Amino acid sequence: MKTQVVVIGGGPSGLLLSQLLHRQGIESMVLERKTRDYVLGRIRAGVLETGTVDLMRQAGVSQRMDKECMLHDGIVISHADEQFSIDLKELTGSHVVVYGQTELTRDLYDAREAANGQLMFNVEHVQIHNADSESPRVSYVQDGKTYQIDCDFVAGCDGFHGVSRQAIPLSVRNEYEKVYPFGWLGILSETPPVNPELIYASSPRGFALCSMRNANLSRYYIQCSLSDSPDDWTDTAFWEELKRRIPTEAAEALVTGPSIEKSIAPLRSFVTEPMRWGRLFLCGDAAHIVPPTGAKGLNTAAGDIHYLFEGLTQYYATGDTQGIDCYSQKALARVWKAVRFSWSLTSMLHTFPDQSEFDHKMQAAEVAFMKSNRHAQAMLAENYVGLPY
Repeated sequence: MKTQVVVIGGGPSGLLLSQLLHRQGIESMVLERKTRDYVLGRIRAGVLETGTVDLMRQAGVSQRMDKECMLHDGIVISHADEQFSIDLKELTGSHVVVYGQTELTRDLYDAREAANGQLMFNVEHVQIHNADSESPRVSYVQDGKTYQIDCDFVAGCDGFHGVSRQAIPLSVRNEYEKVYPFGWLGILSETPPVNPELIYASSPRGFALCSMRNANLSRYYIQCSLSDSPDDWTDTAFWEELKRRIPTEAAEALVTGPSIEKSIAPLRSFVTEPMRWGRLFLCGDAAHIVPPTGAKGLNTAAGDIHYLFEGLTQYYATGDTQGIDCYSQKALARVWKAVRFSWSLTSMLHTFPDQSEFDHKMQAAEVAFMKSNRHAQAMLAENYVGLPY
């Protein structure tokens, strides 16, 4: 088999790249380790930056998103039962969009299938060969048979545990990591959101986040121990703890109900450099991970796709390699800014095991400064709606 670009990973970033390339007449083949239903069963964040929304429109898959999404012009930050709003629209002239990642991925799958895109599911033993040459190829096993694909380029969109990053020699890549000493326990419930905007709540008991997917589907999180299991938390225990951490006004308005999904996500910051080796390009979680605070995971991946798509389009249109040659440098410059923002927000709002009284006072002072200083609010808002590509 032969194609122009092999995309390893059938999540949103891989599908988005494949769809964008298709609209420029560039062939691609997507290899996914799991089934479509498994991918669509993953519960992920749903806050989209302006740039991510624009990419979905450029890919021709924004119709349902534009119709069903929720526009958010601000967020709420609370600390010790005091709360204030960050007016994204006023401070930046822009907003964010709430549209579930599952729905975004579904739209991309539908578009690729409608275009007869080459999507291979249940592939095993994927290997990348000759990535540092002008003739890379990818092999994989499906239904017990081994296949090989000759290609021009390989896009590694297969996540932190995928094969793409591991294909880059250890002598070439540098990895940077910070593991946080807590996780997020999240539940999904068929209840109306407690507030029109997201609430980021800091309390002595730990962090909490009130989010939503639509008018009758809410997503809530509380900071928890890494040793916890979702089974340790009944729905009642979760709701009671959430109420203790959010402002009293929100706690009294909270509508509770049975959880339809419950999971714990550990928090880490991770970056690998470079994001390109020969004709292999890393995108999204294959190259970097950020804490969910600030909703930068999918959006940072979308930034990678933007730079890679531009570079590949330039190459196939003119033969110019400048775009792909600069891919890693451009992507990493934006990635590190997103890592800084997520780290900063996480540090400001979470409770850490070894915090001193001084540390608590500094957190309170930082939130107070944010509340009173328009320039600080503007910096947060600019990062939240998404830095320009």
